[in-house]
Amino acid sequence: MTSDFSAAGVRVPDLKLAREATELVRDAASDLIYDHSRRVYFFGALQGRNRDLSFDPELLYIAAMFHDLGLGEPFHGSGRRFEVDSADEARRFLQARQVPEDSIRRVWTAIALHTTPGVPEFMEPEVALVTAGVEYDVLGIGYHDLTEADRAAVVALHPRPDFKQRILEAFTEGVRPKPETTFGNVKADVLVHYVPGFERGDFVRTILDSPWAE
Repeated sequence: MTSDFSAAGVRVPDLKLAREATELVRDAASDLIYDHSRRVYFFGALQGRNRDLSFDPELLYIAAMFHDLGLGEPFHGSGRRFEVDSADEARRFLQARQVPEDSIRRVWTAIALHTTPGVPEFMEPEVALVTAGVEYDVLGIGYHDLTEADRAAVVALHPRPDFKQRILEAFTEGVRPKPETTFGNVKADVLVHYVPGFERGDFVRTILDSPWAE
């Protein structure tokens, strides 16, 4: 089982909840998203070790595995941010297994805020570390915080061929059907680059053009 894999001294939790999350995401997501999500867990856990943070590995793993599920076709018509769709899927998964509400809240928040820089780092470790793992794998933030050997171990387990272009394509396809959900967030940058004719929302114009007289 993939749940037995470990890399750089970090082990995927070999617990029923984590195994079921692995199976669900493996079936629902592309290889690109599956491998990326697993790397997010490993990189997040390694950053947690570096920062001397105490975190629940199982909650971190589940949040990492679900964090991009909302990019998938079943959610293209939701009208909601893909982060919220992803978080809600994780919440349904956890509620169906009677996980305590505080744990569900941490997972939901970790997923919902993973594209909101400057906030998660001040929250619970699981919230902070999902964002840290995403930022490491997608943006290279903190790249030299981890050793070359640790990076190589994780990438050997979950390779990233042509990852930069492929993840940008996945972001584009995931948010193109609901461009209004990119207002005020980083995914607007994706549509500006890859969707001809897209115009990002303007926060200043929204204020100036509001119905208020002054």
